[in-house]
Amino acid sequence: MAESVVSFLLEKLSYLLAEEVNLLSGFRTEVVYVRDELDRMRAFLRAADAVEDEDEEIKVWVKQVREVAYDTEDILDDFLFRFEHRHRRDGFYGYVCKMVRAVKNLKARHRIASELQSIKTRVTAIAEGHQRYHSKLNNTMEVGTKSGNTAGKDKTSLYELRSDARLLEEAQLVGIDKPKQELICWLVEEVSEIQVVAVVGMGGLGKTTLVSKVYDDLQVKKHFQHHVWVTVSQSFKLDEILRQIVQQLFNEIKQPLPQGADSTDNHILKTIIIDFLRGKRYLLVLDDVWGVEAWDAMKIAFPNHHNGSRLLISTRIAEVASISTKDLGGKIYRLKSLSLEESWTLFCAKTFQGHPCPSHLEIICQNILKRCEGLPLAIVAIGGMLATKDINRIDEWELVDRSLHVELVGNNKLRVMQEILSLSFNDLSFDLKYCFMYLSIFPEDYSITRNILIRLWVGERFVQEMEGRTSEEVGECYFNELLNRSLIQVDERYRDGRIKSCRVHDILREIILLKSKDQKFAAMTSEENRRSPDGVRRLSMHRGTKIDSYKDNDVARLRSLLFFGEEDSVSGSFLYSFFNHGLRLLRVMDCSGACLSKFPEEITRLYHLRYLSLRNTSVTSVPRSIGKLRNLDTLDLKNTLVQELPTEILQLQCLRHLIVYRYDSGSGSSAGRGRGFKALEGIENLSSLTQLCSVEANRGGHDFLARIGRLTQLTRLGVLQLEAEHGQALCSSIEKLRNLRSLSLNSRTEDDILDLQSISSSPPQLLQRLYLRGRLEKLPHWLPRLTSLATLTFEFSMLQVDPLDSLQALPNLVSLRFHERAYGGETLSFKAGTFPMLREFHVVKAENLRMVRVEDGATPPLEHLMLKDCKLLKEMPPGIEGLRNLKNLGLFNMAEELIATIYRGSEDENYLRVMHIPSVYIGQLTDEGEFRGHVL
Repeated sequence: MAESVVSFLLEKLSYLLAEEVNLLSGFRTEVVYVRDELDRMRAFLRAADAVEDEDEEIKVWVKQVREVAYDTEDILDDFLFRFEHRHRRDGFYGYVCKMVRAVKNLKARHRIASELQSIKTRVTAIAEGHQRYHSKLNNTMEVGTKSGNTAGKDKTSLYELRSDARLLEEAQLVGIDKPKQELICWLVEEVSEIQVVAVVGMGGLGKTTLVSKVYDDLQVKKHFQHHVWVTVSQSFKLDEILRQIVQQLFNEIKQPLPQGADSTDNHILKTIIIDFLRGKRYLLVLDDVWGVEAWDAMKIAFPNHHNGSRLLISTRIAEVASISTKDLGGKIYRLKSLSLEESWTLFCAKTFQGHPCPSHLEIICQNILKRCEGLPLAIVAIGGMLATKDINRIDEWELVDRSLHVELVGNNKLRVMQEILSLSFNDLSFDLKYCFMYLSIFPEDYSITRNILIRLWVGERFVQEMEGRTSEEVGECYFNELLNRSLIQVDERYRDGRIKSCRVHDILREIILLKSKDQKFAAMTSEENRRSPDGVRRLSMHRGTKIDSYKDNDVARLRSLLFFGEEDSVSGSFLYSFFNHGLRLLRVMDCSGACLSKFPEEITRLYHLRYLSLRNTSVTSVPRSIGKLRNLDTLDLKNTLVQELPTEILQLQCLRHLIVYRYDSGSGSSAGRGRGFKALEGIENLSSLTQLCSVEANRGGHDFLARIGRLTQLTRLGVLQLEAEHGQALCSSIEKLRNLRSLSLNSRTEDDILDLQSISSSPPQLLQRLYLRGRLEKLPHWLPRLTSLATLTFEFSMLQVDPLDSLQALPNLVSLRFHERAYGGETLSFKAGTFPMLREFHVVKAENLRMVRVEDGATPPLEHLMLKDCKLLKEMPPGIEGLRNLKNLGLFNMAEELIATIYRGSEDENYLRVMHIPSVYIGQLTDEGEFRGHVL
C-alpha cells in the first residue's frame, strides 16, 4: 500500500505544481525535490510492498516511505488552508483581521518551511535506504521466482492448497453435486463447435475444487480423447504455460516430446499444440485465469475442428468469463456461496470431525459461521482452527467470536486463507486499492449505497476526471471493476436493473480492516473500541460509540469523519470539541442519521471540505457561512427539514451535487408529496452542477425555470410544485439539458396540469429515468422517442387513451408503472412483439380499468406484474399464461369476484392462468408496503 500512498501524493504534487499555486519562496523547489525522489522510489515500492511481511528491514523502510508521504500531504494541505484560504472583510474590523492574520501567517510560514525542510531531509535518508535495500529486494525476488513463487515471497502453501483441492475425496465436499452435474452436462452436450465453460466467483468459493471434480469425472474422461490441466495464476509466463500443455499432451499418449517442445518461442509452441490437436476432441482446463490478456495470448492455440472440444476456465474476474465465452461461444457458471444448511454441515465436519456441535457451543458457532457467509475456504480454515480448541473452554470460543481479526493475524491456520483472499486486493492498481480499502469504514453487514460511495470516493479525490469522462463516470468504472473482480457483491438493484447497493463479504472486510489499521488508512470506533490510533487519516464512528475527549494528534491528520451511530454519537458540542483540537484538513464529513437539529457552523471553517452530508437529520436551516466552503463538491441534505438555502450557496462554484428534498412523513416516493427548496435567483451560475434535486418551481418564477437550461452539465434534475403556466419555460430548458439521465417532475397538486407538450422533436436522448407526477390527460408526443429510457413512472396523470400503444416500441424500457390514478381508461393491451426489454409492470388505482390483455409474443422478459386497487378488473389478464418468465404476480385490494374465482381453483380459467407463476400474492397491501394475505 505504500506504493498507493506515494502514487496518490505524486498526483497531488503534480497538480499543485501545474496549477501555479502561489507557493512560498523556496517552497516550490523543495516540493519538486520531494516529488522527484518519491517518483524514483515508486516502481521499487510495488515490489517492496509484496515482500514487506517477510522481511522486517524492508517493512520498516516501506513504513518510513508511507509516513513521509502522509506528512508531506499534511504540510501541503496545511499550506493551502493558511495561504490560499481568504476571508474578505471590509472596514476597520477587516483591516484589524488582516493585520492579525499577517502576524499569524508569518509564524506559519516559518513553521511550514521548517517542516518541509525536515521532510526533505527524511526523503534524502529514505532514498539512501532505497539504494541499500534495492539489491536485497532483487535477491529476494530472484529466489522467489526460482522457487516457483510469482509475487516474491514464499507462497508454497498457496500452491499446495490449490493442489490439495484436487486431491479431496468427494465425500468430504459439501454442495458440489448440483454444480458438478450441470457443468458435466455443458461439457458433454452434443455441440460440435469448440466452446468455453467458465466458472466465475470470488476467491475461496471452491472453483478449483469444483473444476477438478468435473475434470476427473469418469463420464468426462471417456467423452474426450485428450485432457490437459494448467494453472495460469497472476504473473503467468506464456511460454511456460504452452510448454506445460505440450508436455501433458505427449505424456498422456506416452510419446517423446517433439523437437521444439523446450523452446521459448511462443509461435513454435502454439504450432505444436495446434498440430497435435488437429481433428481431435479435447478438454483443456485453464485454472485461475486473472486477466483478459492471458486469455487473448492463449486462445489462438486451441483449434476448432467441430469435434466438440471444450475449454474449462476458472476465474475470479467476470470479464474473463464474459470475453472468453463471447470469443468462442459457451456458458458461464456463477458459483454461489453455500446455503446455511450446507455451511453448517461443512463447519461441523471440519470443527467436530463429523460429530454434532455441542449444545453449549451452538450459538457461538452460528455467530462465527455467519461471518463466513457461505465461503467454503473460510469455513474450512476457521473450522480447522477451532478443531484445536477445547470444547469445554467456552471462553476460548467466545474470544474467537469477539476478535476474529486477531486470529487472522496470529493464527497460522488462517494465514493461508488470508493470503489467498488477499491476492485479489494485491492485484489492484493503486487507485482501486484506495477505493476498496475505503469500504472498511462501513459497519459489518452494512448495505453500501452505490451512488453515495462513488461521491465519497470523489470527495476523497481517489477518483479524478479523465478526458471525456466526469469523475462520477470514472468512479462508476472503478465500482464496476471491483464488482468484476468479485471483491464486492450486489446487495440490491433498482427496478431497471441498476445496482442500488453493495456489500463486502465479512471475511474480506476483516482483511481490509487489518490492512487499513496497519496503514493508518482508517480507524473505526465502537462500543468496544472507543479510541482511534494517533495519526489516522479517516475516522468512522459506529453505533454504540461513547464519545471521549480527543487529543490534538488524534484528529489533526483526519481527512474523513463519518458517523454511523445514533443519539449519543454526534452533537454540536462534540463537533466543537473536534474543531478545537485541530480538525482543519477534513475533506469528507458524513453525519447521516445523527442526532442533529442545527447545522454545526464550525463545519464552515473546513476549507478543504469536498463532501458534506447531513442526510436524515433534523437540521432546519443552513448558515450563510456555507459560502466559505469554496471546494465543496457535494451537499447532501436529503430528508432534512431544510426548505430554503442562503444566497451564499451561489459562491460554491465547485458544487456538483445539490441534494435537498424529502417526502411527507409516512409515505413513500410514489405516494407522498415531495418537498424541496425555494428556487434561488442566480442558481444557473453554479455551472458545475450535475445533480439538482429538488427545487420548487412556484417559489422561483418563470424566469427561474427558463434559466435552468443553462446548467448544461446536469445529469439529474428534480422540479416540484409545477403549474400549467410553467410548461413552456420548463420545456425550453429540458431541451437544452443534453446530458440528463434522470428527470422528476411533480405538479403542485394532483389536479394541476403538467404541460410538457412544448418540447420539440429532440428531447434529451440520454434520458434513462422519467418520473411524472401530475395531470397529463394525454401522453407527451416526444416520449416514444426516448430510446435510452429504462424506467418510466406516471402518477395522477389521468391518461384516457391506452398509453401502451405509443410506448410499445421503446427498445430499452425495463420498468413501467402507472401509479395512483395514472390511467383512467378501461383497457390496457400488450400487443405481440412489443416491449422487448420490459421486466416490471405496475398498475395502481386504475378505477375504470376492466381488462388487461396480453397477446401471444408480447413482452417476453416480463418478470414482475402488480395490480392494485383495480376494483372493476374481474378476470385475470387473457394471455398471461404466455408470459413464461413471469416470477411474481401481486393482486392487492382487488375485486372480490376475481380473488374468489382464483381460490376456487382447479377448473376456473383465472386459476389456470396463474398456475405457471412461481409466486402469486393475493391480499391487502397498505400504502406503507405492509402485506396481509396469502401466497399461492
